[in-house]
Amino acid sequence: MDVIVILNRRQALKSITAAAALAGRAKAASTTFQPNWESLQQYRCPEWFRNAKFGIWAHWGPQCGPRQGDWYARNMYIQGSRQNKFHVAKYGHPSQFGYKNVIPFWTAHHWEPETLIRRYKKAGARYFVSLGAHCDNFDCWNSKHHRWNAVNFGPRRDVVGTWRRLAREHNLRFGVTEHLAWTYDWFNVNKGADQTGPYAGVPYDGNDQRFQDLYHEPHPEHQASYPLHPSERFQTSWFDRVKDLIDQNQPDLIYTDGGAFGQVGLDLIAHYYNANMDWHKGVLDGVYTIKNQPPKSHIGDFQPGATSLDVERGVVADIWPEPFQTDTCIGNWFYYDGIEYKKPSTVIHTLIDVVSKNGNLLLNFPLLPDGTLDSKEESILEEITQWMAIHGEAIFDTRPWTRYGEGPTKVVVGLLTEKNQAPYSAQDIRFTTKQGKLYVFCLGWPTDDVVVSGAPENVTNVRLLGSDEKLHWTLSSGSLRITAPARKTSEHAVAFALTV
Repeated sequence: MDVIVILNRRQALKSITAAAALAGRAKAASTTFQPNWESLQQYRCPEWFRNAKFGIWAHWGPQCGPRQGDWYARNMYIQGSRQNKFHVAKYGHPSQFGYKNVIPFWTAHHWEPETLIRRYKKAGARYFVSLGAHCDNFDCWNSKHHRWNAVNFGPRRDVVGTWRRLAREHNLRFGVTEHLAWTYDWFNVNKGADQTGPYAGVPYDGNDQRFQDLYHEPHPEHQASYPLHPSERFQTSWFDRVKDLIDQNQPDLIYTDGGAFGQVGLDLIAHYYNANMDWHKGVLDGVYTIKNQPPKSHIGDFQPGATSLDVERGVVADIWPEPFQTDTCIGNWFYYDGIEYKKPSTVIHTLIDVVSKNGNLLLNFPLLPDGTLDSKEESILEEITQWMAIHGEAIFDTRPWTRYGEGPTKVVVGLLTEKNQAPYSAQDIRFTTKQGKLYVFCLGWPTDDVVVSGAPENVTNVRLLGSDEKLHWTLSSGSLRITAPARKTSEHAVAFALTV
């Protein structure tokens, strides 16, 4: 995933134009979706997603077992990589101890899903998302079409189904993610062999025909992207398995890692939209997310109006015309011993920036193989909970203002760009609106006066969320000046409610 696409104002304006054109013919559109882009552009984002703003994701599957971070199933077969060296030293050579032998390390021995769901809801999550299948070709539900699933191996439980039941019991919207289209080529490195050393030329266990249903049929490509030449058999398997994931769990949201995966993907999106309407008495209440990357990258092919935009580990440049989703993680997607997690301030600043631009933040807390959070993750979650208890008013059910914000820090936009983002400061301001209020966020504690240029001329009151302090403020020539409050309400970010 080295491709970075800048989502700039030009793209946003182009999307607005497309959305407006589609809105003009919405009433005449058929209520049944066909598997083509024109038909799919009847889609309209449901209000629940527009209002949700914050979701939590359990990106949890067998690759967490070794506690060595992302892409373990692939990298353990790439001689000389960090995870390959770890694997050989700890478990043995992948010709003898392969990924099939790693799967049992995902035990879920201390998994308390209801406790976690309660904690996530308390932290402000309006929706919860479960990993369905990652690029390792393993299904985390009671799959009807694939024996390598969480009921038969690893936890020996229907992980997705359990998350779904508890999320709905606690009135959270429920989503699933599929990264399966990548697996055909991404995981095919298991067919190789060491080029040097004592095991040079010894085939990895992916060559064992007894396990071909996990490791895939032999084929030449092994790049980390959508498959270049997927077999008919694999495409059929992909469709059947993801359709099964949908039909069993009736998710409110589907996150697909990339794009539509050609015609078979369009078939799947149409099935989901039509099925979702059946579940909701003719009302489409679901969300299907796709990434925006050039078709030649074989990673994403978002088209405005047909699905919702997903931006992995990044943000858009300006207010997006329809609700979108940024997905990120406090560390690696899969648990990694010793990793330095994001600071709570970083997570909160990302949330505010995303919401100010009409988006939702989906945040992953990587679970340990036994199903628990470590103490550092618990601490981050608690700080987010405390901040949200005060500032959720300015986050949930809000809409963007006429502009998303202002301030000196340049925003780095696009997919996979968060690592290049400079830290924000209290001089960086973001806006949201709701029910006659304009909320002004400072991305830090302001020690100097807060100045908002282009403020509304009809401000009648200014209040600091979480405080009863009487604030001093002036409004002159469209510039609002708020004297720095005396009592600190948050180290991370604060919000002023302007009555207009």
